[in-house]
Amino acid sequence: MQEDYAKELLRSGIIEAKAGSKESARRYLDRAIYMSGSHDVLAEAWFWMGEISIDPTEKRKALENCLAHDMRHSRARRALALVDGKLKADEVVNPDKLPPAPNGQRAADADRFMCPKCGGRMSFAPDGQTLVCDYCTRGQALGFKPEEAEEKDFIVAMATARGHGKPLQEQVFHCKGCGAEFILPPKKISASCAYCASPHVVSLEKTKDLLAPDGIIPHTFNQRRATKLLIDWVEGNGFKPEKQVELPRGLYLPLWTFDVGGGIDYTYEIVESENEIFGGRGQTHVRRFSDQYPVMVNDLPLPASKKPSAVFLQLIDSFDMASIKPYDPRFLADWPAEIYDVPMADASLDARSQVYKKYRRDLPALVNNSNIVHTSSANLAIDSFKLNLLPVWMTELPFDGREHLVLINGQNGVVSSDILDKTEKEENGGLLGFLADLLND
Repeated sequence: MQEDYAKELLRSGIIEAKAGSKESARRYLDRAIYMSGSHDVLAEAWFWMGEISIDPTEKRKALENCLAHDMRHSRARRALALVDGKLKADEVVNPDKLPPAPNGQRAADADRFMCPKCGGRMSFAPDGQTLVCDYCTRGQALGFKPEEAEEKDFIVAMATARGHGKPLQEQVFHCKGCGAEFILPPKKISASCAYCASPHVVSLEKTKDLLAPDGIIPHTFNQRRATKLLIDWVEGNGFKPEKQVELPRGLYLPLWTFDVGGGIDYTYEIVESENEIFGGRGQTHVRRFSDQYPVMVNDLPLPASKKPSAVFLQLIDSFDMASIKPYDPRFLADWPAEIYDVPMADASLDARSQVYKKYRRDLPALVNNSNIVHTSSANLAIDSFKLNLLPVWMTELPFDGREHLVLINGQNGVVSSDILDKTEKEENGGLLGFLADLLND
Protein backbone atom coordinates (compact mmCIF):
# COMPACT_ATOMS: atom_id res chain seq x y z
CA MET A 1 0.00 0.00 0.00
CA GLN A 2 2.83 2.38 0.86
CA GLU A 3 4.61 1.63 -2.40
CA ASP A 4 1.45 2.35 -4.39
CA TYR A 5 1.18 5.69 -2.59
CA ALA A 6 4.83 6.46 -3.47
CA LYS A 7 4.07 5.77 -7.15
CA GLU A 8 1.10 8.15 -7.02
CA LEU A 9 3.32 10.82 -5.47
CA LEU A 10 5.89 10.30 -8.21
CA ARG A 11 3.23 10.53 -10.91
CA SER A 12 1.93 13.80 -9.43
CA GLY A 13 5.49 15.15 -9.18
CA ILE A 14 6.17 14.41 -12.84
CA ILE A 15 2.90 16.10 -13.91
CA GLU A 16 3.78 19.21 -11.89
CA ALA A 17 7.34 19.25 -13.28
CA LYS A 18 6.08 19.07 -16.87
CA ALA A 19 3.63 21.85 -16.11
CA GLY A 20 6.46 24.07 -14.88
CA SER A 21 5.35 24.10 -11.20
CA LYS A 22 8.77 23.35 -9.77
CA GLU A 23 8.03 23.97 -6.07
CA SER A 24 4.95 21.81 -6.15
CA ALA A 25 6.84 19.13 -8.06
CA ARG A 26 9.67 19.22 -5.52
CA ARG A 27 7.23 18.57 -2.62
CA TYR A 28 5.69 15.55 -4.36
CA LEU A 29 9.09 14.14 -5.37
CA ASP A 30 10.58 14.65 -1.89
CA ARG A 31 7.68 12.75 -0.39
CA ALA A 32 7.95 9.96 -3.00
CA ILE A 33 11.66 9.53 -2.20
CA TYR A 34 10.87 9.39 1.54
CA MET A 35 8.04 6.86 1.13
CA SER A 36 9.45 4.51 -1.52
CA GLY A 37 11.68 1.48 -1.17
CA SER A 38 11.65 0.64 -4.88
CA HIS A 39 14.83 1.31 -6.85
CA ASP A 40 12.77 2.06 -9.97
CA VAL A 41 10.63 4.69 -8.20
CA LEU A 42 13.63 6.21 -6.42
CA ALA A 43 15.64 6.43 -9.66
CA GLU A 44 12.80 8.12 -11.52
CA ALA A 45 12.07 10.51 -8.64
CA TRP A 46 15.70 11.59 -8.41
CA PHE A 47 15.86 12.05 -12.19
CA TRP A 48 12.92 14.45 -12.13
CA MET A 49 14.43 16.16 -9.12
CA GLY A 50 17.41 16.85 -11.37
CA GLU A 51 15.13 18.10 -14.15
CA ILE A 52 13.63 20.80 -11.92
CA SER A 53 16.97 21.80 -10.33
CA ILE A 54 18.59 24.98 -11.63
CA ASP A 55 21.77 24.89 -9.54
CA PRO A 56 24.38 22.68 -11.30
CA THR A 57 25.56 21.18 -7.98
CA GLU A 58 22.03 20.18 -6.99
CA LYS A 59 21.33 18.84 -10.49
CA ARG A 60 24.51 16.71 -10.42
CA LYS A 61 23.66 15.33 -6.96
CA ALA A 62 20.14 14.39 -8.07
CA LEU A 63 21.37 12.67 -11.25
CA GLU A 64 24.09 10.78 -9.37
CA ASN A 65 21.47 9.60 -6.85
CA CYS A 66 19.31 8.46 -9.76
CA LEU A 67 22.18 6.44 -11.22
CA ALA A 68 22.97 5.00 -7.79
CA HIS A 69 19.55 3.30 -7.93
CA ASP A 70 19.62 2.52 -11.67
CA MET A 71 23.04 2.74 -13.29
CA ARG A 72 21.52 2.22 -16.75
CA HIS A 73 19.02 5.08 -16.54
CA SER A 74 19.61 6.44 -20.03
CA ARG A 75 18.04 9.88 -19.55
CA ALA A 76 20.05 10.49 -16.38
CA ARG A 77 23.29 9.46 -18.07
CA ARG A 78 22.58 11.79 -20.96
CA ALA A 79 21.66 14.66 -18.61
CA LEU A 80 24.82 14.13 -16.55
CA ALA A 81 26.90 14.21 -19.74
CA LEU A 82 25.37 17.60 -20.52
CA VAL A 83 26.24 18.84 -17.03
CA ASP A 84 29.82 17.57 -17.38
CA GLY A 85 30.26 19.12 -20.83
CA LYS A 86 30.79 15.73 -22.49
CA LEU A 87 27.71 16.39 -24.58
CA LYS A 88 26.51 19.70 -26.01
CA ALA A 89 22.84 20.62 -26.09
CA ASP A 90 22.95 21.43 -29.82
CA GLU A 91 24.32 17.93 -30.55
CA VAL A 92 21.32 16.12 -29.07
CA VAL A 93 18.98 14.68 -31.71
CA ASN A 94 15.61 12.94 -31.70
CA PRO A 95 16.34 9.34 -32.75
CA ASP A 96 12.86 9.10 -34.28
CA LYS A 97 13.46 12.22 -36.41
CA LEU A 98 17.11 12.10 -37.40
CA PRO A 99 18.40 15.00 -39.51
CA PRO A 100 18.96 14.10 -43.17
CA ALA A 101 22.50 13.30 -44.26
CA PRO A 102 24.18 16.32 -45.85
CA ASN A 103 24.33 16.22 -49.62
CA GLY A 104 27.30 16.79 -51.88
CA GLN A 105 30.94 16.99 -50.93
CA ARG A 106 32.11 17.67 -47.40
CA ALA A 107 35.15 19.74 -46.53
CA ALA A 108 37.45 17.65 -44.36
CA ASP A 109 40.11 18.78 -41.90
CA ALA A 110 43.27 16.70 -42.14
CA ASP A 111 46.62 16.36 -40.41
CA ARG A 112 49.73 16.37 -42.64
CA PHE A 113 52.91 14.46 -41.74
CA MET A 114 56.21 15.76 -43.13
CA CYS A 115 59.82 15.41 -41.96
CA PRO A 116 60.88 18.32 -39.72
CA LYS A 117 64.47 17.99 -41.01
CA CYS A 118 64.23 17.77 -44.80
CA GLY A 119 60.53 18.29 -45.48
CA GLY A 120 60.10 14.81 -46.96
CA ARG A 121 57.01 12.69 -46.42
CA MET A 122 56.81 10.72 -43.19
CA SER A 123 55.38 7.22 -43.12
CA PHE A 124 54.47 5.06 -40.18
CA ALA A 125 56.97 2.20 -39.94
CA PRO A 126 55.44 -1.20 -39.16
CA ASP A 127 57.26 -1.47 -35.84
CA GLY A 128 54.42 0.01 -33.80
CA GLN A 129 56.26 3.12 -32.63
CA THR A 130 58.08 5.17 -35.32
CA LEU A 131 57.46 7.65 -38.14
CA VAL A 132 60.22 7.42 -40.78
CA CYS A 133 61.13 9.94 -43.49
CA ASP A 134 61.12 8.41 -46.99
CA TYR A 135 64.12 10.58 -48.02
CA CYS A 136 66.56 11.19 -45.16
CA THR A 137 65.37 8.10 -43.21
CA ARG A 138 65.09 10.23 -40.08
CA GLY A 139 63.08 8.40 -37.45
CA GLN A 140 60.63 10.09 -35.11
CA ALA A 141 59.48 8.04 -32.11
CA LEU A 142 55.77 8.44 -31.46
CA GLY A 143 56.32 8.35 -27.71
CA PHE A 144 53.09 6.68 -26.65
CA LYS A 145 52.41 5.81 -23.05
CA PRO A 146 51.21 2.27 -22.29
CA GLU A 147 47.54 3.26 -22.03
CA GLU A 148 44.38 1.43 -23.00
CA ALA A 149 41.95 2.81 -25.55
CA GLU A 150 39.14 4.64 -23.79
CA GLU A 151 35.62 3.30 -24.12
CA LYS A 152 32.78 5.70 -24.92
CA ASP A 153 29.42 5.97 -23.22
CA PHE A 154 26.86 4.32 -25.48
CA ILE A 155 23.91 6.39 -24.24
CA VAL A 156 25.76 9.66 -24.82
CA ALA A 157 26.76 8.67 -28.37
CA MET A 158 23.23 7.55 -29.21
CA ALA A 159 21.96 11.01 -28.24
CA THR A 160 23.89 12.54 -31.16
CA ALA A 161 23.80 12.18 -34.94
CA ARG A 162 27.23 10.54 -34.76
CA GLY A 163 25.74 7.44 -33.17
CA HIS A 164 23.39 6.89 -36.11
CA GLY A 165 25.36 8.15 -39.11
CA LYS A 166 27.60 6.60 -41.72
CA PRO A 167 29.80 8.23 -44.39
CA LEU A 168 27.88 9.06 -47.52
CA GLN A 169 29.70 11.97 -49.12
CA GLU A 170 33.02 12.42 -50.79
CA GLN A 171 35.45 14.43 -48.68
CA VAL A 172 37.43 17.33 -50.11
CA PHE A 173 40.96 17.94 -48.80
CA HIS A 174 42.96 21.11 -49.06
CA CYS A 175 46.59 19.94 -49.06
CA LYS A 176 48.62 21.86 -46.50
CA GLY A 177 51.77 21.23 -48.54
CA CYS A 178 51.15 22.32 -52.12
CA GLY A 179 47.69 23.87 -51.74
CA ALA A 180 45.97 21.46 -54.14
CA GLU A 181 42.49 20.14 -53.45
CA PHE A 182 41.66 16.50 -53.98
CA ILE A 183 38.76 14.19 -53.26
CA LEU A 184 38.86 11.27 -50.86
CA PRO A 185 36.30 8.50 -51.37
CA PRO A 186 33.54 8.40 -48.74
CA LYS A 187 34.85 5.31 -46.93
CA LYS A 188 38.49 6.37 -46.58
CA ILE A 189 40.06 8.19 -43.65
CA SER A 190 43.60 8.69 -44.97
CA ALA A 191 45.34 9.38 -48.29
CA SER A 192 48.35 11.00 -49.93
CA CYS A 193 48.15 14.16 -52.02
CA ALA A 194 48.11 13.33 -55.73
CA TYR A 195 50.60 16.15 -56.45
CA CYS A 196 53.13 16.42 -53.63
CA ALA A 197 52.54 12.92 -52.18
CA SER A 198 52.34 14.23 -48.60
CA PRO A 199 50.24 11.93 -46.35
CA HIS A 200 47.03 13.28 -44.79
CA VAL A 201 44.71 11.80 -42.13
CA VAL A 202 41.15 13.06 -41.56
CA SER A 203 40.48 14.72 -38.20
CA LEU A 204 37.19 13.00 -37.48
CA GLU A 205 37.08 14.53 -34.00
CA LYS A 206 36.00 17.80 -35.68
CA THR A 207 33.09 16.34 -37.65
CA LYS A 208 29.53 16.32 -36.33
CA ASP A 209 28.24 13.29 -38.19
CA LEU A 210 30.95 10.62 -37.73
CA LEU A 211 32.55 9.00 -34.71
CA ALA A 212 36.35 9.13 -34.48
CA PRO A 213 38.33 5.93 -33.85
CA ASP A 214 39.09 5.15 -30.21
CA GLY A 215 41.73 2.45 -30.54
CA ILE A 216 44.17 0.93 -33.02
CA ILE A 217 46.47 -2.07 -33.34
CA PRO A 218 49.48 -0.89 -35.41
CA HIS A 219 50.94 -2.86 -38.31
CA THR A 220 53.94 -4.91 -37.16
CA PHE A 221 55.52 -6.09 -40.45
CA ASN A 222 56.06 -4.87 -44.01
CA GLN A 223 54.86 -5.95 -47.45
CA ARG A 224 57.80 -8.31 -47.98
CA ARG A 225 56.86 -10.29 -44.87
CA ALA A 226 53.17 -10.28 -45.89
CA THR A 227 54.12 -11.69 -49.30
CA LYS A 228 56.14 -14.49 -47.69
CA LEU A 229 53.21 -15.37 -45.43
CA LEU A 230 50.91 -15.49 -48.47
CA ILE A 231 53.27 -17.85 -50.31
CA ASP A 232 53.50 -20.16 -47.31
CA TRP A 233 49.73 -20.21 -46.96
CA VAL A 234 49.17 -21.01 -50.65
CA GLU A 235 51.76 -23.79 -50.55
CA GLY A 236 50.34 -25.23 -47.34
CA ASN A 237 46.83 -25.45 -48.81
CA GLY A 238 47.87 -26.71 -52.24
CA PHE A 239 46.26 -23.91 -54.24
CA LYS A 240 47.28 -23.19 -57.82
CA PRO A 241 46.29 -19.62 -58.78
CA GLU A 242 44.84 -19.25 -62.26
CA LYS A 243 46.61 -15.96 -63.05
CA GLN A 244 48.99 -13.40 -61.60
CA VAL A 245 48.00 -11.99 -58.22
CA GLU A 246 48.57 -8.48 -56.91
CA LEU A 247 50.92 -7.97 -54.00
CA PRO A 248 49.19 -7.70 -50.60
CA ARG A 249 48.06 -4.16 -49.79
CA GLY A 250 48.37 -2.91 -46.22
CA LEU A 251 45.41 -1.08 -44.68
CA TYR A 252 43.28 -0.75 -41.54
CA LEU A 253 39.73 -2.08 -41.23
CA PRO A 254 37.22 -0.76 -38.66
CA LEU A 255 35.79 -2.88 -35.84
CA TRP A 256 33.14 -2.09 -33.22
CA THR A 257 33.45 -3.58 -29.74
CA PHE A 258 30.58 -3.38 -27.24
CA ASP A 259 30.25 -3.93 -23.51
CA VAL A 260 26.86 -5.50 -22.80
CA GLY A 261 25.38 -5.71 -19.32
CA GLY A 262 22.16 -6.00 -17.38
CA GLY A 263 20.32 -9.28 -17.15
CA ILE A 264 18.09 -11.84 -18.88
CA ASP A 265 14.65 -12.08 -17.24
CA TYR A 266 13.32 -15.62 -17.29
CA THR A 267 10.40 -17.70 -16.04
CA TYR A 268 10.88 -21.35 -15.14
CA GLU A 269 8.66 -24.23 -13.98
CA ILE A 270 9.08 -26.65 -11.10
CA VAL A 271 6.94 -29.78 -10.83
CA GLU A 272 6.05 -30.61 -7.21
CA SER A 273 4.49 -33.89 -6.09
CA GLU A 274 2.42 -34.43 -2.95
CA ASN A 275 3.42 -37.35 -0.74
CA GLU A 276 1.41 -40.53 -1.25
CA ILE A 277 -1.09 -40.99 1.58
CA PHE A 278 -2.27 -44.47 2.56
CA GLY A 279 -1.11 -45.95 -0.72
CA GLY A 280 -2.91 -43.43 -2.85
CA ARG A 281 -1.35 -41.65 -5.79
CA GLY A 282 0.07 -38.20 -4.97
CA GLN A 283 -0.98 -35.23 -7.03
CA THR A 284 1.51 -33.09 -8.98
CA HIS A 285 1.52 -29.34 -9.20
CA VAL A 286 3.44 -27.11 -11.61
CA ARG A 287 4.66 -23.88 -10.07
CA ARG A 288 6.20 -20.98 -11.97
CA PHE A 289 8.93 -18.66 -10.72
CA SER A 290 10.58 -15.58 -12.22
CA ASP A 291 14.18 -14.48 -11.83
CA GLN A 292 16.96 -12.62 -13.61
CA TYR A 293 20.33 -13.98 -14.73
CA PRO A 294 23.11 -11.33 -14.68
CA VAL A 295 24.93 -10.60 -17.94
CA MET A 296 28.35 -9.01 -18.40
CA VAL A 297 30.03 -9.27 -21.82
CA ASN A 298 33.19 -7.26 -22.44
CA ASP A 299 34.40 -6.10 -25.88
CA LEU A 300 32.04 -8.10 -28.10
CA PRO A 301 33.48 -7.55 -31.62
CA LEU A 302 31.49 -6.77 -34.76
CA PRO A 303 32.88 -5.71 -38.17
CA ALA A 304 32.18 -2.07 -38.98
CA SER A 305 32.76 -2.52 -42.71
CA LYS A 306 30.37 -4.50 -44.90
CA LYS A 307 32.54 -5.44 -47.87
CA PRO A 308 35.13 -7.77 -46.30
CA SER A 309 33.04 -8.64 -43.23
CA ALA A 310 32.67 -12.41 -43.80
CA VAL A 311 36.42 -13.01 -44.17
CA PHE A 312 37.27 -10.30 -41.65
CA LEU A 313 34.93 -11.96 -39.14
CA GLN A 314 36.96 -15.18 -39.42
CA LEU A 315 40.13 -13.21 -38.68
CA ILE A 316 38.93 -11.18 -35.68
CA ASP A 317 39.60 -13.84 -33.02
CA SER A 318 43.26 -14.01 -34.06
CA PHE A 319 43.94 -10.39 -32.95
CA ASP A 320 45.28 -9.67 -29.49
CA MET A 321 42.65 -7.15 -28.41
CA ALA A 322 44.53 -6.46 -25.17
CA SER A 323 47.23 -4.72 -27.25
CA ILE A 324 44.86 -2.06 -28.66
CA LYS A 325 46.43 1.38 -28.25
CA PRO A 326 44.65 4.74 -28.02
CA TYR A 327 44.05 6.04 -31.54
CA ASP A 328 46.47 8.61 -32.91
CA PRO A 329 46.38 9.83 -36.56
CA ARG A 330 50.17 9.37 -36.83
CA PHE A 331 49.62 5.61 -37.02
CA LEU A 332 47.90 6.15 -40.38
CA ALA A 333 50.65 8.23 -41.99
CA ASP A 334 50.89 6.77 -45.53
CA TRP A 335 48.58 3.86 -44.59
CA PRO A 336 45.02 3.74 -45.97
CA ALA A 337 42.21 3.15 -43.50
CA GLU A 338 38.50 2.62 -44.02
CA ILE A 339 35.77 4.55 -42.25
CA TYR A 340 32.95 2.41 -40.91
CA ASP A 341 29.88 1.98 -43.10
CA VAL A 342 27.89 0.08 -40.45
CA PRO A 343 26.48 2.77 -38.11
CA MET A 344 27.11 2.28 -34.40
CA ALA A 345 23.36 2.19 -33.71
CA ASP A 346 22.85 -0.70 -36.16
CA ALA A 347 25.87 -2.61 -34.88
CA SER A 348 24.69 -2.23 -31.27
CA LEU A 349 21.38 -3.90 -32.11
CA ASP A 350 23.28 -6.82 -33.60
CA ALA A 351 25.52 -7.02 -30.51
CA ARG A 352 22.55 -7.06 -28.17
CA SER A 353 20.82 -9.70 -30.29
CA GLN A 354 23.89 -11.96 -30.31
CA VAL A 355 24.27 -11.77 -26.53
CA TYR A 356 20.57 -12.49 -25.98
CA LYS A 357 20.59 -15.51 -28.31
CA LYS A 358 23.68 -16.96 -26.63
CA TYR A 359 22.31 -16.59 -23.09
CA ARG A 360 18.87 -17.83 -24.10
CA ARG A 361 20.50 -20.96 -25.53
CA ASP A 362 22.78 -21.52 -22.52
CA LEU A 363 20.37 -20.44 -19.79
CA PRO A 364 18.97 -23.90 -18.83
CA ALA A 365 22.49 -25.17 -18.09
CA LEU A 366 23.33 -22.00 -16.17
CA VAL A 367 20.33 -22.36 -13.84
CA ASN A 368 20.57 -26.05 -12.91
CA ASN A 369 18.78 -27.35 -16.00
CA SER A 370 15.50 -25.70 -15.02
CA ASN A 371 12.60 -25.87 -17.43
CA ILE A 372 12.69 -22.37 -18.95
CA VAL A 373 9.32 -21.33 -20.37
CA HIS A 374 9.94 -17.65 -21.10
CA THR A 375 12.86 -15.24 -21.47
CA SER A 376 13.07 -11.49 -22.03
CA SER A 377 15.87 -9.15 -23.08
CA ALA A 378 14.11 -6.04 -21.72
CA ASN A 379 16.83 -5.47 -19.11
CA LEU A 380 19.75 -6.20 -21.45
CA ALA A 381 21.63 -3.01 -22.37
CA ILE A 382 24.70 -1.73 -24.18
CA ASP A 383 26.89 0.10 -21.66
CA SER A 384 29.84 1.32 -23.73
CA PHE A 385 31.63 0.86 -27.03
CA LYS A 386 34.87 1.48 -28.93
CA LEU A 387 35.63 2.01 -32.60
CA ASN A 388 38.93 0.27 -33.38
CA LEU A 389 41.17 0.04 -36.44
CA LEU A 390 42.77 -3.37 -37.06
CA PRO A 391 45.75 -3.94 -39.39
CA VAL A 392 45.38 -6.26 -42.38
CA TRP A 393 47.09 -7.05 -45.64
CA MET A 394 44.62 -7.63 -48.45
CA THR A 395 44.76 -9.26 -51.86
CA GLU A 396 42.61 -11.37 -54.18
CA LEU A 397 43.44 -14.91 -55.27
CA PRO A 398 42.09 -16.06 -58.68
CA PHE A 399 41.04 -19.63 -58.06
CA ASP A 400 38.22 -21.95 -59.12
CA GLY A 401 36.84 -19.45 -61.63
CA ARG A 402 36.60 -16.35 -59.42
CA GLU A 403 38.51 -13.88 -57.29
CA HIS A 404 38.73 -14.88 -53.62
CA LEU A 405 39.47 -12.29 -50.93
CA VAL A 406 42.51 -13.06 -48.78
CA LEU A 407 43.23 -11.14 -45.57
CA ILE A 408 46.42 -11.39 -43.53
CA ASN A 409 46.44 -10.30 -39.89
CA GLY A 410 48.88 -7.37 -39.83
CA GLN A 411 49.68 -8.03 -36.18
CA ASN A 412 50.66 -11.72 -36.22
CA GLY A 413 50.42 -13.03 -39.80
CA VAL A 414 47.33 -15.26 -39.51
CA VAL A 415 45.68 -15.74 -42.94
CA SER A 416 41.94 -15.90 -43.64
CA SER A 417 40.03 -16.42 -46.89
CA ASP A 418 36.74 -17.69 -48.30
CA ILE A 419 38.54 -20.42 -50.29
CA LEU A 420 37.70 -23.96 -49.29
CA ASP A 421 40.72 -26.08 -48.37
CA LYS A 422 41.95 -28.46 -51.07
CA THR A 423 43.68 -31.75 -50.36
CA GLU A 424 45.61 -32.08 -53.58
CA LYS A 425 49.00 -30.34 -53.73
CA GLU A 426 49.91 -28.48 -56.87
CA GLU A 427 53.30 -27.53 -58.19
CA ASN A 428 54.45 -24.02 -57.46
CA GLY A 429 53.85 -21.69 -60.36
CA GLY A 430 51.89 -18.64 -61.43
CA LEU A 431 51.43 -16.61 -58.25
CA LEU A 432 54.11 -18.42 -56.26
CA GLY A 433 56.79 -17.97 -58.86
CA PHE A 434 55.89 -14.33 -59.37
CA LEU A 435 55.88 -13.48 -55.64
CA ALA A 436 59.00 -15.52 -54.92
CA ASP A 437 60.91 -13.57 -57.59
CA LEU A 438 59.91 -10.33 -55.88
CA LEU A 439 61.12 -11.59 -52.51
CA ASN A 440 64.50 -12.44 -54.01
CA ASP A 441 64.96 -9.00 -55.61
